[in-house]
Amino acid sequence: MVTKRRISIYSAGCAVCQETVKLVERIVCQSCEVTVLDMQDDDVAVRAKALGIHAVPAIVVDGELLECRSGCGPDERSLRAAGIGNPIA
Repeated sequence: MVTKRRISIYSAGCAVCQETVKLVERIVCQSCEVTVLDMQDDDVAVRAKALGIHAVPAIVVDGELLECRSGCGPDERSLRAAGIGNPIA
């Protein structure tokens, strides 16, 4: 059974967040399901707080918050290390 890797991008819509969304969209594969969440939405902000998100952009893969470079967002290497872009067998 093939399952999807669930990727959530917590974004404020800033330039760094937009670059992160483009990076993720560029490297995803058919095993990835991407959702972009707007931190200006109160429900999204509550979920972000529960996950320990203190800065954006932030990426959660299958419920796990990825470490990101403060103020810069994630880099491609850390995204691929988290499985983004790697098909699930």
